Amino acid sequence: MPELKIKTMAGNGNFEAVIAAASPEIQALAREARALLADVMPGITEVPWARQKIAGYGVGPKKMSEHFCYLAPFKKHLNLGFFYGADLPDPQNLLEGAGKELRHIKIRSAEQLRQPAVRELVERASTHLPKLE
Repeated sequence: MPELKIKTMAGNGNFEAVIAAASPEIQALAREARALLADVMPGITEVPWARQKIAGYGVGPKKMSEHFCYLAPFKKHLNLGFFYGADLPDPQNLLEGAGKELRHIKIRSAEQLRQPAVRELVERASTHLPKLE
């Protein structure tokens, strides 16, 4: 696997600690989703919160102002979440949630994660932030 272009912020654990309690299948999905995020936004900033079992992604360490998405492993799926998901066009109706801003996709398989519509949502979500220099 090629090296991912990710800047991980220290102090809150690491990505492997975030997914450690998940099944091997969910861990594999999480790693593939992480690679997708790094491909869409090379140099992306990752902030893992091992105790909460979540990792946020964006242009800096601040969750709600510098992140556009997050990964959170669950027993039978991986949440690919979007901090401003309510603002995203979603013609395939992939997004779930009823909060003011947050939306997520429950990823249950690699095939689902590889759907072009999922990548398009990640690409659109990444434009809510200034581009990395």
